[in-house]
Amino acid sequence: MKFISWNVNGLRAVMGKGFLDFFQKVNADFFCIQETKMQPGQLELELKGYHQYWNSAEKKGYSGTAIFTRKKPLQVSYGIGKEEHDREGRVITLEYETFYLVNCYTPNSKRELERLDYRMIWEDEVRNYLKQLDQKKPVIYCGDFNVAHQEIDLKNPKTNTRSAGFTIEERDKMTELLKAGFIDTFRYFYPEKENAYTWWSYMFHAREKNVGWRIDYFIVSERLKEKLKNSEIHENIMGSDHCPIELDIDV
Repeated sequence: MKFISWNVNGLRAVMGKGFLDFFQKVNADFFCIQETKMQPGQLELELKGYHQYWNSAEKKGYSGTAIFTRKKPLQVSYGIGKEEHDREGRVITLEYETFYLVNCYTPNSKRELERLDYRMIWEDEVRNYLKQLDQKKPVIYCGDFNVAHQEIDLKNPKTNTRSAGFTIEERDKMTELLKAGFIDTFRYFYPEKENAYTWWSYMFHAREKNVGWRIDYFIVSERLKEKLKNSEIHENIMGSDHCPIELDIDV
């Protein structure tokens, strides 16, 4: 099966930049998006053959996630069951016979790290949520996680050690998650691949120069390791400051 994840940085905006062309061409079984920046009813999106599941933030024009899937799930849940975390439309979980699919848009710690303390609480709560799911069925966890885990995952690690998305605190939380029984699928296939990024600043021609960060992930339960086929970055797909990523897996 083919899974796609993409932070579109505003779905209505990216619709005019080739979103549907890529959607049709990539022909995914599951297509997860983050940062829809939409409320229900703001866009009529016809995707023949796909079921649509949306989770919007209470705040208009902010955050939001969606999943488009060919396969109707057994159950759908929105958020992680914690009211303080579930107002921003950041998580959708689909349950299937043999796995859970969790689409997530992790909060950014922001400039001056003003939201870092909240981010640490979020990370612990989400990790516990994933571990609870994993006790029942394997998990496929994807999205924009707003962290470059290792120095290899961004162009300029030395100058970003206290930048949001590359603090020791955020990186350690990713390490904790992986140690809890999960695999970063891209690094599973390409442990030493450099200059592989999924996000580039709009400033200073960063994308042209490939001065980027890898902050979008497919992470899966360790017991799915033998079912992994490939993990790919579609760095040539434009329309957002992020590019789509892909996971191919037999589930």
